[in-house]
Amino acid sequence: MSKSATPRALADNEAMARTKMLRISPQKLNLVAQLIRGRQASDALTQLAFSKKRIAKDVSKVLKSAIANAENNHDLDIDRLIVAEAHVGKGMVMKRFRARARGRVGRIQKPFSHITVIVREVSEGAA
Repeated sequence: MSKSATPRALADNEAMARTKMLRISPQKLNLVAQLIRGRQASDALTQLAFSKKRIAKDVSKVLKSAIANAENNHDLDIDRLIVAEAHVGKGMVMKRFRARARGRVGRIQKPFSHITVIVREVSEGAA
């Protein structure tokens, strides 16, 4: 007497990887996510490898994880994968304070972000 299995949220030709609590603002992370949206997976990895943004290394890890999930868990061909979605979410914000002149205080916000990468296998004709 157990619960029935939850149906899969993605299509059969898709795989996903997600990273939470990246220490960067969502606005800056979205700039890197825009680089890889809609690209071939191998092309996106190359783009991230040569990016000068600090967070590109972490985004590359998420993309590699999504590719590994596609290959190992869903038996998809990694040569025909494209980055279908790469969306960024807002995480928590650490609030810090810094002393300012005349007894006042300056508020410092240190935001966190989440990123979700979905790769999709496309047919030969569509790629």
